[in-house]
Amino acid sequence: MPADRNALLEISAAINSTRDLETLEKHLLEIISRTLYADRGAIMLLGERGEQFASVCGWDSGGALNRPAGYSRAIIDRVLREKAPLLSNRDSAAMNFQNCGGGDRITAALCVPLVVFQRIRGVLYLDSTDPQARFEPEQLEWLSAIGGIAALVLEDARRIEWLESENRRLRAEIAVDHEMVGGGPAIREMERFIARAAPTDSTVLIRGESGTGKELVARAIHRNSPRCDRAFVAINCAAITDTLLESELFGHEKGAFTGAVGQQKGKLEVADGGTLFLDEVGELAPSLQAKLLRVLQEREFERVGGTRPIHVDIRLIAATNRDLKAAIQAGGFRQDLYYRLNVVSLTTPPLRQRREDIPLLASHFARMHARKARRQVRGVSDAALAYLMQYDWPGNIRELENAIERAVVLGSAEWVLPEDLPEELAETEPAGAAGTYYHETVKESKKDLILKAVQQTAGNYTEAARLLGIHPNYLHRLIRNLNLKAALSKSSVTSAR
Repeated sequence: MPADRNALLEISAAINSTRDLETLEKHLLEIISRTLYADRGAIMLLGERGEQFASVCGWDSGGALNRPAGYSRAIIDRVLREKAPLLSNRDSAAMNFQNCGGGDRITAALCVPLVVFQRIRGVLYLDSTDPQARFEPEQLEWLSAIGGIAALVLEDARRIEWLESENRRLRAEIAVDHEMVGGGPAIREMERFIARAAPTDSTVLIRGESGTGKELVARAIHRNSPRCDRAFVAINCAAITDTLLESELFGHEKGAFTGAVGQQKGKLEVADGGTLFLDEVGELAPSLQAKLLRVLQEREFERVGGTRPIHVDIRLIAATNRDLKAAIQAGGFRQDLYYRLNVVSLTTPPLRQRREDIPLLASHFARMHARKARRQVRGVSDAALAYLMQYDWPGNIRELENAIERAVVLGSAEWVLPEDLPEELAETEPAGAAGTYYHETVKESKKDLILKAVQQTAGNYTEAARLLGIHPNYLHRLIRNLNLKAALSKSSVTSAR
């Protein structure tokens, strides 16, 4: 029927635009009840252990119901027990409508199980009290099809809702406000550190590889500190030349250098009363290290070209991806400054050491960039997630976000798929995952091309890369990811013979 097709379009739109479980349930019930001319409808979801019922959402022609009653418990119990759809009209004697508990005179009912991976997760129920109402088998068939789609969508929405509530609960336990995403041991440890360090004014040194979220930790420390209502000022010491960095930090007086047409406050003055975050502090020039040391010791400095000392009340948080102890040994970093910075320290773990957070991070980035790109993306497919979990992420969280953004922008499906991911990810075989025929065929073709190119160039990888039209570094990565080292070694021995 045209009405059924229109309803399918409405249901698809509701699924793609709604993430809140209760709102999604009400939208589905309204569309389904209106399409099948039912007076009432309900989605009843079982608890994780099968208890009845963890979630009940109802709808009738007069509006939404929070906790519906008066439904045929006999019909619902039978569908749960037999895991099969059921149609019943009063004159068909297929089911007794007595003892419904609400005094309603039900004349017809439909009920289908919501099954996810052969496990019943609840029921979708409709009924009518109109004496002339009858439900037909084709209506039950249509409802069963909708129930199959709805079961997966509702389970996914409920799982996301549970993860988000669990994340909120764990955050509340520590009472730390932050924007970090994850629920693994590493995040818990960082939250405990923030909870202890934030109330103090101690200088903090955050170590960690590039892209591990050091600035997020710094912002969280500031946000949970007594200085939270004052400025948080961040500056990347590696992104600005030494001359400009000095002016950026300390400010300058009019005429201090060519182009200094007026007095300019530095980041230290702007951060007065708040927090100054120095990212990549290991890149500071020796002259700036000495000036920063004075700030930490005396809480005063002079502008470039100035003679008047300026006193500031700041908290300093520094971050680095360098080994500062090794830099001290090499003469590139002052030992006394290191001790001033390293009062309280934390190391942010690389993403490869917190793989349990990858699904949450990937889902978060997919939703965020889907909104920016104005695309409907439901999430990351299991197949793509297998690749994400296997990859070592040398660029850490920043690289993961870039990979997901690329997949959202270039992908065309409602899920992020393996073919949407960057090549270096798609060429890494997921542990224990069987590839599709398409991906296996592409992989074998790549292997054959590389083997032939290396053989044609007598083992010269640079020439082989030129022949293939790729960079030699990329060729080496392909050989490693496709496990071709043994085959190439064997090939070279055979050629020598």
